[in-house]
Amino acid sequence: MAKVGKRITKAREQYDRETYYSAADACELVKKMAGAKFDETVDASVNLGVDPRHADQMVRGAVVLPHGTGKTIRVAVFARGEKEQEARDAGADFVGSDDLAAKIQEGWLDFDATIATPDMMGVVGRLGRVLGPRGLMPNPKVGTVTFDIGKAVSEMKAGRVEFRVEKTGIIQATIGKASFTPTQLAENLNSLLETLVRLKPATAKGTYMRRVTISSTMGPGVRVDSSSIA
Repeated sequence: MAKVGKRITKAREQYDRETYYSAADACELVKKMAGAKFDETVDASVNLGVDPRHADQMVRGAVVLPHGTGKTIRVAVFARGEKEQEARDAGADFVGSDDLAAKIQEGWLDFDATIATPDMMGVVGRLGRVLGPRGLMPNPKVGTVTFDIGKAVSEMKAGRVEFRVEKTGIIQATIGKASFTPTQLAENLNSLLETLVRLKPATAKGTYMRRVTISSTMGPGVRVDSSSIA
């Protein structure tokens, strides 16, 4: 633990914790301070001026990051007939219907995202207790219940990130890896923030984007000046 403490302390000496940096400068700092022996994930934490207890202030959606997430996403698709082949052609890792549902009910969960055609939700619905707690339940609000299976699979494989505001008003989302260039990270971050601005609830009062912080898996948080976006 002492070794990690020294590394974090050294990293914090490289920047001012109270300063709000531009997206480009913040991403450069986060990349510089990511000193772990593995390729750290870079995440964004966005504090929104909403009250998620009210349904009309719930912020939920998805964004396809221009440079992806740096992670290989294994996609499972529930579809039949032509849509099954469409899913396979688009690069889905696992495709099926009742057979796929039975496999999941037996405990198999070797995938990262789930997509389904609307006519398959009767089958998928029975898996709610398994998929729901793991954030794997398909949902039409984020585009994972759709007949446009090819597009949904392609976007997911390309770096589609889903997000949902927490009870505290915070959105957590991955924007890449420490091995990305600062420009790639900044462009991914800007895509996320611009998407959040488009989803601003009409009933939200006061400052909408209150605080944006980015950090790598093992690194300290760096504040981002979001005024130009919000």
